[in-house]
Amino acid sequence: MSIKEGELVELTDNKNVFFLNLKSNEVFSTHKGNIYHNDIIGKEYGDTVKTHKGKEFLILKPTLYDIIMYGIKRKTQIIYPKDSAYITLKLGLTSDMKVFETGIGSGALTIVMANAVKPSGIIHAYEKEIKHLQTAKENLKLAQMDKYVHFHNKDISLGIEEKDFDAAFIDVKEPWTHIKHIKPALKKGAIIGFLVPTANQIINLLQELERHSFLKIEVKEILLREYKPIAERLRPEDRMVAHTGYLIFARNK
Repeated sequence: MSIKEGELVELTDNKNVFFLNLKSNEVFSTHKGNIYHNDIIGKEYGDTVKTHKGKEFLILKPTLYDIIMYGIKRKTQIIYPKDSAYITLKLGLTSDMKVFETGIGSGALTIVMANAVKPSGIIHAYEKEIKHLQTAKENLKLAQMDKYVHFHNKDISLGIEEKDFDAAFIDVKEPWTHIKHIKPALKKGAIIGFLVPTANQIINLLQELERHSFLKIEVKEILLREYKPIAERLRPEDRMVAHTGYLIFARNK
């Protein structure tokens, strides 16, 4: 099928990666020359487009992984796909679900969760820092997932107005101090997840979860090692995204 106006495309020449929301008569400027949106509209994924300087780019249909790793603005530390994919699966997110999230930062996890609950579900995203909220909105719009998110410029410490959430994920500095607000907003049996960077935070959180009678409490850490894709000398990459945070999950009673 041909590429239409309004679609998000990824352009790459193996060194550079650009993302464009296509609009008729728009021009995208790069250091390798101007790219005219009209030259892309009507082509098919896998075709190429040339800048006005004759430099060639491959046109790809971007995955959420591509958008998160190479396309979004990062004004805060993001939750990497190695964690966000597991979080989304662990929370059991599907369409029609109502999900609570706080501490959304740049919105990387929000993008993945919104993709899971579309087209009928909704993410209620709380973020107290307006600058982070604005960045998250722009990133969700780039990923074309913003219509599945209700953004709230609110501090969770002031309470949660909405109720009956099917699942929740919390990524704030002292999550244990907010359990008293979160628990009444969850449905019975709902799964809640947390991310914390240090072990001492886990201890405080576990104590509070137990005090509020949460069940099936789990603590996990996900490590990902990549390898150099060279047949003659296959070996691990020199750098590794290892510890990004501890994941804690529990069921509301």
